[in-house]
Amino acid sequence: MNSKRLTGISLIIVPIVFMSLFMLLGVTFNYPAILREPTDSVLTAYQQGGTTLILNWYGMALSAFLLIPLAILVHKNLHTTAQDNPLLVIATVFGVLAGTVQFLGFIRWPFMVQYLANTYLNPATTSNARETVDLIFQSFNLYAGVSIGENMGYLLTAFWTILIAVTLLRTSRPIALLGIISGVGVLLGILEPFGVEAAGMLSAVAYIVWAVWLVAIGVYVLRRAPQPSPIPVAVPRPATA
Repeated sequence: MNSKRLTGISLIIVPIVFMSLFMLLGVTFNYPAILREPTDSVLTAYQQGGTTLILNWYGMALSAFLLIPLAILVHKNLHTTAQDNPLLVIATVFGVLAGTVQFLGFIRWPFMVQYLANTYLNPATTSNARETVDLIFQSFNLYAGVSIGENMGYLLTAFWTILIAVTLLRTSRPIALLGIISGVGVLLGILEPFGVEAAGMLSAVAYIVWAVWLVAIGVYVLRRAPQPSPIPVAVPRPATA
């Protein structure tokens, strides 16, 4: 498989997997709305989700991590059509960082939160210990979740998306405009912690558009991928006397 085909297929599969797992969390765990609930409600729902929920969170972390090689593959393949474009280099840095911070935000769920839930809901745990778990959970929720995973994730993903879209303006204007629109929508998500409640909903919708945009780039790259040369078939020559 050549680089263009690998890039195109990855651009189609990764966002579909990411959004499928995200929507599954919404159905089974009421995510992300549940993050606004008290610690007791979140950890109880988490433990009730069992192994399936843990695997769902682990899959989310891995799919976020895949954004790192995806950003590198996009850089490699767009570089051929945007020679010496500094925006492409900057975009790739933002893309790698976006995958990193989102991975760090998600990876706490299958490991740290599992431990906190088991400790908090253990009948032998004292009330003081539960208060400590509550403090730890809420602190990491604000730091790893809101600050790193969401705020920095929105910011870096939006920058990567917009810069890649600008790079595509000359070759595919419809895909470029879709990327700019989704990037701006994702960027609005950073306003939610500052009291703009509508920003969270707009960002969620923008992420769906963002996933569609990635799939569109994947199809675009596959169409530009060189087709394998047909295997020559030897034609027997008539025997000569």
